[in-house]
Order: sequence, then structure tokens, then C-alpha cells
Amino acid sequence: MTNEEPKSPEKVERRRSTQEDSEKDKKRSRDDRKTEKRTHDRDRKRNRSRSRSRSRSPKRSRRDKKEEKQEQEEEDGEIRDTTPPAPEKPRQLTARELERQRIIEEELKSGKHDEHDDDPVWSMKKAQAEKKSRMCPYLDTIDRSVLDFDFEKQCSVSLSHQNVYACMVCGKYFQGRGTNTHAYTHALETDHHVFLNLQTLKFYCLPDNYEVIDPSLEDIKYVLKPTYTKEMIASIDKQSKMVRAYDDSTYFPGVVGLNNIKANDYCNAILQALSAVRPLRNWFLKESNYTSIKRPPGDKLTLLPQRFGELIRKLWNPRALRTHVSPHEMLQAVVVCSNKKFQFIKQNDAADFMLFLLTTLHSALNGTDKKPSIISKTFRGRMRQYSRRVIPAEDTDEEKYMKLRMPEYQEKVIESPFLYLTLDLPSAPLYRDVQLQNIIPQVPLSTLLEKFDGKTEKEYPTYNDNNIMKRFELLQLPDFLIITYKRFQKNQWFVEKNPTIVNFPIANVDFYDCLAKDARANHKYTTYDLVANVVHEGTFKDGNYRIQIVHEGSGKWFELEDLHVKDLLPQMIVLAESYIQIWRLNKEQTRDERAEGEPMQN
Repeated sequence: MTNEEPKSPEKVERRRSTQEDSEKDKKRSRDDRKTEKRTHDRDRKRNRSRSRSRSRSPKRSRRDKKEEKQEQEEEDGEIRDTTPPAPEKPRQLTARELERQRIIEEELKSGKHDEHDDDPVWSMKKAQAEKKSRMCPYLDTIDRSVLDFDFEKQCSVSLSHQNVYACMVCGKYFQGRGTNTHAYTHALETDHHVFLNLQTLKFYCLPDNYEVIDPSLEDIKYVLKPTYTKEMIASIDKQSKMVRAYDDSTYFPGVVGLNNIKANDYCNAILQALSAVRPLRNWFLKESNYTSIKRPPGDKLTLLPQRFGELIRKLWNPRALRTHVSPHEMLQAVVVCSNKKFQFIKQNDAADFMLFLLTTLHSALNGTDKKPSIISKTFRGRMRQYSRRVIPAEDTDEEKYMKLRMPEYQEKVIESPFLYLTLDLPSAPLYRDVQLQNIIPQVPLSTLLEKFDGKTEKEYPTYNDNNIMKRFELLQLPDFLIITYKRFQKNQWFVEKNPTIVNFPIANVDFYDCLAKDARANHKYTTYDLVANVVHEGTFKDGNYRIQIVHEGSGKWFELEDLHVKDLLPQMIVLAESYIQIWRLNKEQTRDERAEGEPMQN
């Protein structure tokens, strides 16, 4: 017999349940270890695919991402829709897309454009190779109302003039387009992407750094750098209808206002007057006439004709964004070339500025006394001057007789060229009339032109005791004659102004009597018509200038005072205090033919 006690059924059942629980725990731990291993393998595979996608091309990484997404969907138990999508109707292309497609097809036929040019740029190295794109998504952000290319082209941050770009969204200037430049930083900070190189006229998208080519950007290029063909130049004076600017205002090309920065109204009047001179305007509208002129290295005069030509091209731009132009760059060149004599922060004499501008442009275009330029061809004439010393009145008859035989008291004849004629005004009255009013005197133009009839003598003071008597006569009439009236005279204390009003006709002024007798046979045409009239109001220091010009195409007169442009009746021109006038020689009719059609006026 054994000593073991028989086991109770409760203990047997308890032991069996304990064994079953331990087997379940072991099975559960094995399942957990398998799940952890499967998760670890999946994560390792995912990490390996990510590292492999970094080294692969973008297209391969995109395919790996697609496979991972499919695996993830399968693991998550998602049911994917395998039905093919319904075919969409083809979208109708816009006019811009049709034009872009046409340009691409033409370039593909000519071999200038590669089929792979539209591939996306995947690296900065390829972007630096200036890979062009025709599908820029930021063209709609361009704001043409803020664009202004009249100011000095320098970076607004570094003040550098090299490699300057203009932001097409805010209009500011920045330098460069690399990763460490001001334009690149501006694009990242403000989310402005389209930039224009002010030198090469190419558009770029930053920070992606690819060139943008689109036909809709041609108007911006034209505003920055207007160009004119021979046909356009020949048809300018035939334009009788107003054109519309981008800001929806209408204007005549050439009759636009100039911005007054501070005190540059005397410069604006002269610049607008010279822009109305037909041969000078036509010559400067063609940029190739003066860009190839060679000057010594570092010569500051090289800048003046370029800035003047740029201003003329902008004044006559038929596709402008607004109806005014800022002469900022032109005035900067004037300050440099005049050694700060003529500035736009201080009032000055318009006649002195005109003389400086014409003579400096003549020199900058390599013109000399023997070598003509467009300035001398347009404005230069010739005159003959007779001068003799005045014998003092207190001398005796014997002394007068002896001095008349001396060489210095003999009459001398000098022939010299001239750019403009100066007419002397009669002195204004010093005292009031019986009605206690100062009557402003009036004088006809024919009376003032007697100075050049070869007979009328006038005494001119000198630094010596003996004054000089002079008389003048003209030998050659220029195509465009400039006349200035001597309104300002400097005394010991201040500059005094003569307010005398000159009465003149605006057409058919005959200079036949001013010609020398031996020169009259060489001049078939001797009548002039008024083109521009510069008016001065106020005192010399606190006065202001404005200009009255005629538009050849429409025949209308306009008065321009800085930015303000208004219509003008021809009868109102003679009522102002004219200071400088430009007259055009009429080569369509002789003086006799014009005398038959209308009364001759001197």
C-alpha cells in the first residue's frame, strides 16, 4: 500500500487550469515577439527605402513613395477604388497659352528650343544654369501700377549700380539673384517672386531662380527701354489722336508732364522745349546714334547724351504706364557734368542751363567748330559783327581826329557762329503814372529784331573807360532759331527782372531784313513759325517756369507746368512774359508765297 493520499477532483481541476493558462501566456508571448519582429522589419525596410530615395532621382523617390502608400493601405485594410476615372472634356486654351504654344512650336522647328526645356528644376545647380520656364505661376502677382523705371537704377539696400533687379510686385530695386543677395532675401521675406534685370531686360522667378518668358511681359520691357523704328519716327508728327496709358488716362506722346523734384522747373522747361525740336528728337529716338560714340575712359560727359536720349524716348513713348515722366537720372547727369552748378534743389536761370546743355551735348557727341553734330546742324547759324571804340565826348576835335586814325578806333568786322540770339528789352518805367499804377510796357518783336538789321548800333559797356559800339547782321539762318529775351540784369544788390511784354505772331515771322545783303540770295526760305515758348513768372529767386508747345499732329497748343498739362488758346501765348522761344524755319513756302496767302508780319 502506498502512503500517497488520493487527489481530490478540485485540486486536479485547478492544476489543469494553471497549465492551460501558462500555455496561453507562452503562446501570447510568441505572438507578441512575432508582431514586434514584423514591425521592426517593416520600419527597417521603410528607413532603407527612405535612405535609398535620397540617393535616387526624384522620379524614383516618387515611385517608392507610391509603393509605400500602397503597402500602407494594404496593411491598414483600406479598400481602393479600382474603377477608371471618367474622361474629362478638354479645356479650351486661353489666348496667352495659345501664343506660348505657338512660340514653342516655332522654336522647336528652328532648333532653338529643346523638348526637355519644360522639365522642372530639381537642384540649385541646374537652376543656376538659368533653365527657362514658360509656366510661371506668379505672373498674376505683377502690379504695373507701382512700376517706375525713371529713378536711378541702384539697389535700395546696398546702393550698388551693378546687377540690379526690379521687383515686379512692389517696384523696389535690389541687387543680384543668388542665394546670398538682397533680391533673393526680399523674395523669401515678402513672398514676391518675379524680378526684372534692368540691364539685360530678362525676367526671373526667385527663389527658384529660373528665367520667365511670356509675351504678356513685353509692355514692361518697352516702358523700361522704348525702341523706335524708322517707320514709327516718320509717323510721329502725323499722330492726331490721343493714346491711352495703363492708368486709363489719355495723352499725346511728347506732351507729358515732368516731375518737379524740388526746384528743377527751369530744367523741365528746357528739356520739354528741346524735345519738341523735330530733328533733335528724331536723332535721339534712335539709340544707336549715340551709344557707339567713343569718349576717353572715365569721361563723365559720356553719361549726358545717354540720359538725354533716354528721357526723349520716354517722353515720346506711345505705350506708357502713366502720363508723366521723372527726369531724375537726367538731372543726376546734369549735376555731375556741370560740377554741381545746375542742381535740382536750387533755382537757376533757364537760359544759362540751355546754353550749358547745348554746348555740353555738342562736346559729348565729339562735335567741334569744324566737326558738326546734331546740335550744331539744328541750331547753329552765322552772324557778322561790326564793332568800334567810342571816342570820349570830352575830347577836343584834334584829339578825336587823331584817335580816328588809330587802329583800335577803327571799325572791326568779325564773323562768328551762334546758337541763339539775345534780344534787348526796353527799360521798364521807374515811376507810376497819373493813376498811381505801374504800366507794364509792351514792345513788338519787329522792333527788337532791328538789332540785327546791320544798321542799328548799340553801345555796350566794358571794363575800360571806353565803351564799344556794335551792330549785327545775319549771314546764315538755322533750321531752328532760338531767341532769348534779356529779362534779368544783375546789379550790386540783387537780380532785377524786366517785365516788358513782347507782342509777336506765332507764325510767319520774316527774318529777311536781318540778313546781310550778300547773304540774301542764298536763302530761299526766311520765315519762321513758333514751336516752343518758355515763360517766367515772379522774381528771379522765387519765380517759376512753364512752357507752351504745339503738337504737330493735331495743331493744338498745350501749356505744361511740371506735371500739369492743359490746353491753350493761341491768342493767350502773347500775354505771358516770354523768356525763351524756339522757331522753326518753314521750308514748305517761300516768303512771297506766304505773303500771298496771309499778310506779311515782321
